[in-house]
Amino acid sequence: MELVYISALIVALAIAALVIYVIKTLKAATGTMEKVSGTLERVEKQIQGITSESEQLVQKTNGIVDDVQHKAESLNGLFDSLHNVGQSLDSVSHSFREVSDTVTRQSRQQSDQVAQVMQWGNAAIDLYGKWQDKKTEKQNVKDVNSFSTGR
Repeated sequence: MELVYISALIVALAIAALVIYVIKTLKAATGTMEKVSGTLERVEKQIQGITSESEQLVQKTNGIVDDVQHKAESLNGLFDSLHNVGQSLDSVSHSFREVSDTVTRQSRQQSDQVAQVMQWGNAAIDLYGKWQDKKTEKQNVKDVNSFSTGR
């Protein structure tokens, strides 16, 4: 029977030691859980701060997107106007080319006519010069005759 008492005592001591180690383990786990709980509270606060900042950022981004969209729509009118100006400039350039071509064509036609007029003018001047020469000759002949006859 003594053996039973000794065995019971050893079992009781083993159970006591086991309980002590379980208590220590539970205390360590409790400390760890408290630290984890504190960490989770800080993380939750940080996430709330990040969430509010993210919401503000999204609102600002939406405002910027609306502003950019409004400005882009405003620029569409400007680009349409510039397109119309470009078409007008093309039209004016085309008109200038047509006028230039017409002037060139007319000047070629006119240059032939001007050349003919110049030839007729030169011929007329030559005739007038010859007529003046003949008139002067006749006058000189008359003067010589009157000088020689004395009249």
